[in-house]
Amino acid sequence: MLILPGPIAMVIGAFAPMFSRRIFEHMKLLVVGAILAPGKRTVTSVLRVMGRSHDQSFQNYHRVLNRAQWSTLRGGYILLQLLLRAFAPTGPVVIGVDETIERRRGEKIAAKGIYRDPVRSSQAHFVKASGLRWVSLMLLAPIPWTRRSWGLPFLTVLSPSERYYRQRGRRPRTVLDRARQAVWLVRHWLPQRELVVVGDSTYAALEWLDSVRHVVCVITRLRLDAALYEPAPPRKPRQNGRPRKKGQRLPTLEQVLTDASTRWITVTVTNWYGAKTRRVQITSNAAVWYHSGKPVVPIRWVLIRDPEGRFEPQALLATNQRLTPVQILTYFVRRWHMEVTFEEVRAHLGVETQRQWSHKAIARTTPALLALYSIVTLIAAHLIGTNLMPVRTAAWYGKAAATYSDTIALVRRCMWSQCHFSASDAGAAVVKIPRSLFERFTDALCYAA
Repeated sequence: MLILPGPIAMVIGAFAPMFSRRIFEHMKLLVVGAILAPGKRTVTSVLRVMGRSHDQSFQNYHRVLNRAQWSTLRGGYILLQLLLRAFAPTGPVVIGVDETIERRRGEKIAAKGIYRDPVRSSQAHFVKASGLRWVSLMLLAPIPWTRRSWGLPFLTVLSPSERYYRQRGRRPRTVLDRARQAVWLVRHWLPQRELVVVGDSTYAALEWLDSVRHVVCVITRLRLDAALYEPAPPRKPRQNGRPRKKGQRLPTLEQVLTDASTRWITVTVTNWYGAKTRRVQITSNAAVWYHSGKPVVPIRWVLIRDPEGRFEPQALLATNQRLTPVQILTYFVRRWHMEVTFEEVRAHLGVETQRQWSHKAIARTTPALLALYSIVTLIAAHLIGTNLMPVRTAAWYGKAAATYSDTIALVRRCMWSQCHFSASDAGAAVVKIPRSLFERFTDALCYAA
């Protein structure tokens, strides 16, 4: 049985109701090993770093992913509750929604498809990638030991390609379908909290906005040439015919941008992209967004321009017209931290290095590794509460704010020092390391990528 120190046991132990007692012991070892292992996050690499290379029952750890009975949705609910308790106990819950491509190859990976690579592509250059497409929901909350908000994943669902569904005779489910289901699920989990969902231009779709605007506030980008109207006038007594959907046509945001009579307000936004402070000019108004054959969505739009001309003018929309323009802009800027999270899980937690082939294991492993990002942050929050600081400094390198590499290093240091026994006293000047532990350290360092 793996004995965990208090802060780690407190976080991992919250997931115990999801598993049977035997499976939970295997799960604990997999979680700790996935945090400690360098390089690839395969089950075999986890067993090696945990000193289980000679365990003849190694298949039991594979079965946690490809056979055991447990629910990723229940795990997402537990993780979200832990994150809210630690980082957002009050106020609006800001959730980011975005999709990412996990580059995977193999004939046995049935759900893979060919997608546009959002990282390597640009407006002038299109790059395709083969892999799995995931829709991830993250809590966008400020982290006390940093100077910015982080994107903390708690729910990730697979969104296969259209070909995958057609080969099985099923109706295709788009990214927006998956995102709508996930948003409604979070609304069910948090019936009393105010929810703000932030997404990129993918989610600026009238059907999608209309399907979720009654339960959450959505903030996303808006086209500058979008057709905006005044609200429909009230019906007159005994008026015949169908009720009107919209009023008079309003100028497009492109026309507002070039209109000399437009009144601009200068605001200062903290934690702009790159954790900088940026002064921008904004103007805003309420309107109705309508397109023939589509639902009618009342919105508040915000037009943004840089007085120094360092970025192109852009527009945002919010389905809650009561939000102020500054609130809309502040919430939307947090969305950038989702891109940082996707990069960090590839660099520090081995996403895209796992090698599962069964459908159930594939559907569980990537969401688990993304959730591990949040679990490490939760463990660090408990450790920092005991006056441990994760910032790595030196005489030649002063560092004011911690990064995720500092955070996971703090958690690893705690695991190596407390999850494994030592043959020396705590106050000894020379520490004796057991031979088995020394060999595991050597193996981990030699094969570290």
